[in-house]
Amino acid sequence: MNYYEKDPAIRPQKEHLVTMNNRRGVEISGVKEVDSFDNEEFLLQTVMGYLIIRGENLQLKNLDLESGNVSIKGKIYELSYLDEQHAEKAKGFFSKLFK
Repeated sequence: MNYYEKDPAIRPQKEHLVTMNNRRGVEISGVKEVDSFDNEEFLLQTVMGYLIIRGENLQLKNLDLESGNVSIKGKIYELSYLDEQHAEKAKGFFSKLFK
């Protein structure tokens, strides 16, 4: 057992990478959770904060939360990081939509 396993507070943070290919797809590492998604918007919780992806005909291509990797295909218009206050508003908005 290494010292990271003994004390979770000193574990190194997972790496967070965003790779976009011709605005037709995006691969993201360091994803903790997919909070909500539809064909125009994804809200992801990453190790660097909340990330919102907006576009057209967005589809979840690959989801592996154990390794923290997500792939999305479709026409990408926007990638934005949200602070905690805006993330709570976005989550609240989506939860009302999907009830």
